[in-house]
Amino acid sequence: MIQLSQSVIRELKRLEAKDPYGSGVVRLAIAPGGCSGLVYDWQFRQAAKPTDQVLKIDQLKVVISEDHLAQCEGLAIDYSEDLMGGNFRFTNPLAKQVCGCGASFSLEETPIEQTDDCSHITSG
Repeated sequence: MIQLSQSVIRELKRLEAKDPYGSGVVRLAIAPGGCSGLVYDWQFRQAAKPTDQVLKIDQLKVVISEDHLAQCEGLAIDYSEDLMGGNFRFTNPLAKQVCGCGASFSLEETPIEQTDDCSHITSG
């Protein structure tokens, strides 16, 4: 089960409302990237597939593929703003390693060159 805070729901609804082609569907995906090997990715304008897990919250559908669902069991997502801007914060109990800035994670315990600067990471 994935848990979304109210601040995440508000921010996703705000971002989805800005999309001129908004479908009310937000896909949570896991993609290769970052210092630790995997990153979370939000994708708008994605249709739900029959094999997706669908969370319906306040007229918003958050979907995740069956392939990624097992990697997100117990995932808690929060959103907060500070002087540097807003950020989604992911707490995954299955993550064995998280990079210094928290932007990427690994599900395996492998020696990874850790860095506190993930400015080289691009999202989207």
